Amino acid sequence: MGKVEIIMPKMGESVAEATIIKWLKQEGETIEAEEAVLEIATDKVDSEIPSPEGGVLVKQMFQENDVVKVGEVIAVMEVEGKESQTNGSTPEPQKEVATEKIEVTKVEEMAEQVAAPVSGASIPRNADGRFYSPLVRSIAQKEGISLNELSAITGSGMNDRVTKVDVLDFLKNRTSTPAPVQPTQKQESSLPERISAPKNITLMDGDEVVEMDRMRKLIADHMVMSKHTSPHVTSMVEVDVTNIVQWRNKIKDQFEKKEGEKMTFTPIFFEMIAKAIREMPGVNVSVDGNSIIKRKHINLGMATALPTGNLIVPVIKDADQKNLLGLTKSVNDLANRARNNKLDPDEIQGGTFTVTNVGTFGNVMGTPIIFQPQAAILALGAIRKKPAVIETPYGDTIGIRHMMFLSMSYDHRVIDGALGGSFIKKLADLFEAFDTAKTI
Repeated sequence: MGKVEIIMPKMGESVAEATIIKWLKQEGETIEAEEAVLEIATDKVDSEIPSPEGGVLVKQMFQENDVVKVGEVIAVMEVEGKESQTNGSTPEPQKEVATEKIEVTKVEEMAEQVAAPVSGASIPRNADGRFYSPLVRSIAQKEGISLNELSAITGSGMNDRVTKVDVLDFLKNRTSTPAPVQPTQKQESSLPERISAPKNITLMDGDEVVEMDRMRKLIADHMVMSKHTSPHVTSMVEVDVTNIVQWRNKIKDQFEKKEGEKMTFTPIFFEMIAKAIREMPGVNVSVDGNSIIKRKHINLGMATALPTGNLIVPVIKDADQKNLLGLTKSVNDLANRARNNKLDPDEIQGGTFTVTNVGTFGNVMGTPIIFQPQAAILALGAIRKKPAVIETPYGDTIGIRHMMFLSMSYDHRVIDGALGGSFIKKLADLFEAFDTAKTI
């Protein structure tokens, strides 16, 4: 019998760790090849990790709710007729566990020397423009580290993220014990109080209290953070999309028969949105402190409502490099897998501009919240038949047209009204000039 290690897989360039949310197999259980062993979660998506081979699970290296870095050993299997496999230079599991126990013991010893820990609600997941993992926030809570102290720590992780090692080093060199925080005191923070913090709300007869699920908490935190970070401005324009509607109605049946894909309005709009961004790249940016990051790639996020009522944003990478057929396949594939919780973590990372279709619910317009760290988000309203003025060489006339509103919220720190308004007008012009002779 040989041993095979199951490793926390790489889940995209910006994902450095994941949380174990559920073990699907317990120690001693037999596992088939490609059978799911455990469920993990990153900031936005849940995934299953399959077994690389058939065998018996002999050791779980972490518990549920533990945060595990990419590349770490999370489980060990015994596989019949196979030599032990360590997958490269991964440390021997028992040594890793011993090291972890020593570090935890040190943290517990230091905790006894601290007067009174601060409330966990005082350290939001995102504060001062930085992300703090659940493990870092947990240690900060136990050790009484204030948000001001945490903000001063130099991070050694990706994107200057503060890691567990950084916090432990800070504790070793800490020269003074923090003063106890009185219950009536409120620590200063650059962000509003965490959205899930208890509020003094009076319950009335018949009220039902429902705990937010994990995804809803993440969405709530991100929305509050986005509104606090970016001064939102929304511009709107009404567009005549009659040409698009008539063209789609003409080709949709033939297209589905030929390609096996449904032709919705979304990929048609995405093709023109990508073209507009390429011509006016000033909206395809992010803000990093006092710097503006001009994005080279045009990665369109597609806000998708889930059956649970939550929201997820899969990303079509390099959307401007795809033709209408390619965009149609990408839109349908990502939407279907999003609704069935089958997205890979990398497929919700790296968006540079997001589109949300509020028209799906019959809404004619909206004021969407920017998906950080992007600088703009576009809402597509419902398409409705309305009387409209039609300009002809023989004079103006009134006809029944298919009309819709485009609403774009943008970060006024870097996108002024001139750019935001010009971009959405450019987009409207592309929609109205759609070529009805277009072929796929």
